[in-house]
Amino acid sequence: MKLKNAVEDHVVEAYQTLRPHFPEFCGCDICRADVIVYALNRLPPRYVATLEGSVVTEVSLDKQQGRASIDVAVMDGFRRVGLSPRCGGRAASVS
Repeated sequence: MKLKNAVEDHVVEAYQTLRPHFPEFCGCDICRADVIVYALNRLPPRYVATLEGSVVTEVSLDKQQGRASIDVAVMDGFRRVGLSPRCGGRAASVS
């Protein structure tokens, strides 16, 4: 197994789950990546290199508190990126 930040998969999953709640958000590849990067830069990384480490980390991240902090970071990313999208699209009123 190679070195991996386990939080990244959870952030991508949270993006996909929460995206329908932000209908005014652009959602192009640039804006999607910006939200994911924004969230990852605000969450502590959880690097794993073995299957055992991956399992333990996944259990920890699946707990309610882990999910809540990831969801909050992603929602904040939707708001921030939506206010000033780099793609050149119009800024959305994302609440």
